[in-house]
Amino acid sequence: MNGDALLELRGLSVNYGRGRHRPPDAVRDVSLTVAPGETVALVGESGSGKSTIGNVVLGLVPASAGSVHFDGEDITAAGRRRRRELTRHIQPIFQDPYGSLNPSRTIRQTLVEPLLAHGRASAAAGERIAEVLDRVGLPADAADRYPDEFSGGQRQRIAIARALVAGPRLIVCDEPTSALDLSIQAQVLNLLRRLQRESGIGYLFITHDLALIRHAADRVVVLYRGRVMETGPAAHVTEQPQHPYTQALLAAAPVPDPVEQRRRRAQGEHSRV
Repeated sequence: MNGDALLELRGLSVNYGRGRHRPPDAVRDVSLTVAPGETVALVGESGSGKSTIGNVVLGLVPASAGSVHFDGEDITAAGRRRRRELTRHIQPIFQDPYGSLNPSRTIRQTLVEPLLAHGRASAAAGERIAEVLDRVGLPADAADRYPDEFSGGQRQRIAIARALVAGPRLIVCDEPTSALDLSIQAQVLNLLRRLQRESGIGYLFITHDLALIRHAADRVVVLYRGRVMETGPAAHVTEQPQHPYTQALLAAAPVPDPVEQRRRRAQGEHSRV
């Protein structure tokens, strides 16, 4: 085991089928680590297995083979009670800021739930809610309002506050900016990086956009049909991709110049596996 790793996956495989006629593995023999204060991006198209990996880490999907270790503890087959305890340390941020919040609950009711679940007293919970709202750039009175009173970007800040409120050490970010406008995406990414610098949180960052993670990740794992195609420092993978599939993903990323966009896409189709 890597003693410096906050999260370590060893030979992780996932198959959703049963019986003799099982489909191909959704994830096949994936190994990676995430250190405290580090962002590791899982990049690939829909069906590449990246969200499945995130769901295994969160305990939402069982592993078929391999292991998941958190802070040195094997949590691959952790029971329901241990999984509830682990929610204090491992939290998600999901893609849809509109669907991830209960419209019938105030923001305070949403944020207080994980605190009370982990034994925080009501008075202390109120102070903590005010603190995390301030950290994500929202006023204290946001706590007594409902989700439909906020924009998409503000709702994603609330979702980030909900992930932060219990003081986690690892956050699984599943396409946290893909439903947002480009300018709001940049704001949310900057917020996540600032929060990471302040508290040393590790991020497992799931995205289909390889260009996005140039500024969002420290290391990259490129997935295709559940297998690792390429891995390395973000700057190296995005500037000097070695695998044809990685090259195709970069070529598909949008650029402002339509002529350059057509050239890159044609090049990507040529190199695609």
